[in-house]
Parts: sequence; structure tokens; C-alpha cells
Amino acid sequence: MILEVAILNIKPGLSGDFELAFEKAKKIISSMKGYISHELKKCMEKSDKYVLLVNWETIEHHEIGFRKSSEYQEWKSLLHHFYEPFPIVEHYS
Repeated sequence: MILEVAILNIKPGLSGDFELAFEKAKKIISSMKGYISHELKKCMEKSDKYVLLVNWETIEHHEIGFRKSSEYQEWKSLLHHFYEPFPIVEHYS
């Protein structure tokens, strides 16, 4: 199992909109092959900061199966405009 970790810095004042969009987006990611589970946690000290933790069967399920899919394009359109700066995504075993 691989853990994907992304620190998400949301543009100031848009956290509520981001959370609503994520409710739609989580249905996309959870339907992908190799997806196991995810957690989205809001930072207690900074109101516009989150950590996204996603468990995948393999790194390829995330990097190839998800990121190169048509579903990723929908995920991207729902969420990517909220980030500033764009998050660095890392994988852990």
C-alpha cells in the first residue's frame, strides 16, 4: 500500500467553496481502480490549509491510473483553481 500526501493551501476565503467541491470530487477518486481510502483534514492553526491523505494499492494506480484518466480531468476542474501555491504531492510506503 502507498500513502499519497498532499498539503493543500487554499486561496484565502475559499475554504467553504473548496469543501463543497471536494464533496463532489471525492466520489471521483473513490471510484478509481487501486483506491483504498482517503482523509481530508483541516488545519487547526491555518483556516485555509488542509492535508489530503490517500491510500492506493500501488503508486501506479495514482500516477498512471488516476492522473492519466478522464476522471482526473473532472477532479482537476473541480479543485485545482482553489490551490495557491499548487501542492507538492509525495508518496510514502
